[in-house]
Amino acid sequence: MTTSTPHLKLSGLEPLHLTPETNFVNVGERTNVTGSRKFLRLIQAGDYAEAVEIAREQVLGGAQIIDVNMDEGMIDGVAAMTQFLNLIAAEPDIARVPVMIDSSKWEIIEAGLQVVQGKCVVNSISLKEGEAAFIEQAQKIRRYGAAVIVMAFDEQGQADTYDRRIEICKRSYELLVDRVQFPPQDIIFDPNIFPVATGMEEHRTNALDFFKATRWIREHLPYANVSGGVSNVSFSFRGNNRVREAMHAAFLYHGIQHGMTMGIVNPSLLEVYDEIPKELLEQVEDVLLNRREDATERLLAYAEGLKTDPQSDTVQKVEAWRSEVLQDRLTHALVKGIDSYIVEDVEEARQAAARPIEVIEGPLMDGMNVVGDLFGSGKMFLPQVVKSARVMKKAVAYLQPFIHEEKVAGTQSAGRILMATVKGDVHDIGKNIVSVVLACNNYEIIDLGVMVPPEKIIETALAEQVDVIGLSGLITPSLDEMIFVAKEMKRLKVRIPLLIGGATTSKAHTAVKIFPETLDTIIHVNDASKAVTVVNQLLNKKTGDQYRADIQSEYESFRTKFLERSSSKSYLTLAQARANRLQVDWENYRTLRPKKEGFHTLETLDLNLLLPYIDWSPFFRSWDLHGRYPKILKDPVVGTQAQELFSDAQKMLQQLVAEKKLTAKARFGIFPVNRVGDDIEMYSDASRAECIARWITLRQQLQKRAGEPNLALSDFVRPKTEGEVDYMGAFCVTAGFGTAQLAQAYEAANDDYSAIMVKALADRLAEAFAEYLHQQVRTHYWGYSPEESWSNDDLIQEKYRGIRPAPGYPACPDHLEKKTLWEVLKVEETIGVQLTESLAMWPAASVSGYYFAHPQARYFGLGKIKDDQLIDYSKRRNINEEEARKWLNPNLI
Repeated sequence: MTTSTPHLKLSGLEPLHLTPETNFVNVGERTNVTGSRKFLRLIQAGDYAEAVEIAREQVLGGAQIIDVNMDEGMIDGVAAMTQFLNLIAAEPDIARVPVMIDSSKWEIIEAGLQVVQGKCVVNSISLKEGEAAFIEQAQKIRRYGAAVIVMAFDEQGQADTYDRRIEICKRSYELLVDRVQFPPQDIIFDPNIFPVATGMEEHRTNALDFFKATRWIREHLPYANVSGGVSNVSFSFRGNNRVREAMHAAFLYHGIQHGMTMGIVNPSLLEVYDEIPKELLEQVEDVLLNRREDATERLLAYAEGLKTDPQSDTVQKVEAWRSEVLQDRLTHALVKGIDSYIVEDVEEARQAAARPIEVIEGPLMDGMNVVGDLFGSGKMFLPQVVKSARVMKKAVAYLQPFIHEEKVAGTQSAGRILMATVKGDVHDIGKNIVSVVLACNNYEIIDLGVMVPPEKIIETALAEQVDVIGLSGLITPSLDEMIFVAKEMKRLKVRIPLLIGGATTSKAHTAVKIFPETLDTIIHVNDASKAVTVVNQLLNKKTGDQYRADIQSEYESFRTKFLERSSSKSYLTLAQARANRLQVDWENYRTLRPKKEGFHTLETLDLNLLLPYIDWSPFFRSWDLHGRYPKILKDPVVGTQAQELFSDAQKMLQQLVAEKKLTAKARFGIFPVNRVGDDIEMYSDASRAECIARWITLRQQLQKRAGEPNLALSDFVRPKTEGEVDYMGAFCVTAGFGTAQLAQAYEAANDDYSAIMVKALADRLAEAFAEYLHQQVRTHYWGYSPEESWSNDDLIQEKYRGIRPAPGYPACPDHLEKKTLWEVLKVEETIGVQLTESLAMWPAASVSGYYFAHPQARYFGLGKIKDDQLIDYSKRRNINEEEARKWLNPNLI
């Protein structure tokens, strides 16, 4: 049983497809005026900028859905919902998670549906006002392509018995599916979770009735999902968090067993099921499952006597496990990632085995199977699995000479997986983690590394007779490389399943762009925890064919719906979008000339200067531990593992800094510019007599609501027609020199954990360098904000004036701008950072971008653009349309 961070993908236009194992939704509820006094005050005061920051904090804190509620008598709910959803849609780091439009008023829900970006969830509708209103609302929700929560509530009131729950849910389902043609996979039933242990006889079966109704729904209402507010069940024990945590964990466990697919639960009131004290668990389950007449009285009495220290009775001797039998010691070492005694124990196992290969096939694989089971059920997390792999590799490495002596090929693997980062891309942290997780589950991994051309991928796949190919990429040009690999496989009639993963990939792109080019199954895998399940199902000899057929049907349906939905959006012509540019009062804006104009180089920077600027939250996310630092260190689900990971990271970081194993360099400049159309001209000096470079920007074309501009980065620069010169900057920083050599040394020592760790830390240092340098530019080199004194949290939240957008990111998805940046700054000649043919930076732990200082400058997402801008762009860029289409393909309608 797991209560780990949930995985529910609703962003973009993806249909809601959930499985009954571990899909629990972490809903950010602070953007709810009925539940957050602070959010209510901000909305009432019209301070939407600060309200947006609350949404951003929730996403950084691990929220996977943003619940937005504007039901308050003193505000205009329709206007507030509309304005707030439009604002968060323009924030890429918020817009990557779906929205739950939460209201008891239909006019507010409909206002939200009209402006929300991508697929959302409507919370909620019911039969409370009769069938006519229910059908009308459902038809509108279906037209907008949203998922919907359906309450077990009808004209007679809330369902409070098993029979009433199934009666209302059955009736609702038939109306939705048969009358409205609502996609059943987008229906989420909430059969009402009510408190137990209240002392009232009619409440004794509240939990049990929910479980039974959940099972009935899953068995009789195909594809429908089941959710509920889990914290309701423990309402009787407010103030006793130990009991509440145990009740939530036990409720989720039994809910999953009965088919529950979603659950809204406060992660701060959650315990790991296996760690609930046995006596407490028995008492809780007696109440939930109504197993004893006196269950409520016994739990109340037990709760009164609970000690405040849950750790008081769990102290064990550190090395007590060393006295256990050999198999238990090996399993313990693998699960805990302890390699101190592994050679000693493996040698003991070898002495007892007939052949050394039997040690791998027997006790070691038995131990790794435990690791796989724990990871699959959410009781272990990625950092632990990678540590387990390190122990396993050390054990296998010790046995290899003995195996070779016998000339035995080795143990039978579960399958062969080829992994590669595609041509032009140098990023591989995610790929390496997936490889380790698959290897832990007895798959043989053939890792071709980074920047792998398509012909090598296909040639190796055929020669090695692999069962699955995994393609990874971080930069947007990698998306086209993946399409090309699929096309080449199709041309050569190569039938091997493809797994697609990486930060810029999505199910939408995979289904719409790559799926049509494939002969075999293609699946987007958005995190490492799902990779094993997907590969297991693909290669299952009994059910694999049906799984592939189901995936084929799912992606075909997804693609059709996506294209239908995309065609319904309205876009402006380029001329109309330019006419709706951001309006800036340039007449009253004073341009500040930089204190240190021109180009600057930092050959080596003391890494100690960067440590206070590290944003640790993305570091934990790279290890699939979701939550905001430092709160994640006390998270009830992943806190212990986060602390261990953080401790390991600090030790390595101290070593990297003290021994100067990594080198940090920077090249940057601040120079005179003006806007000309949508381009930015760069001049050799303030006289503007000589234009030495031209920065090309792209403009949003999605039709906005009245009063909202269609932005381009050039809007933040003074027009040349205004007469006065303006300024902007550009930069490239790196902390990656030395990383590759360290990672290779760790890999040679079978230490994947440290290899991944050093790359992840180098990435964090590079981002910290970018933040540090931007602050230095604002306060010292340019000096437009000399008195600022922001904390690291303030810097992470970007409260300062000015922005540093990067080529390849939402506001400027055009990677070709890097060529101009490299030429202007002479990056490779001065600090040695290179561009690959797909314009990825090498070393990978590097960051580049621009500096804009205007107070109205802000981050935004370009979104989709039309062919008229593509043609205009190709002329301005002086390239043909085919080349332009290649680089901007992900953004074309």
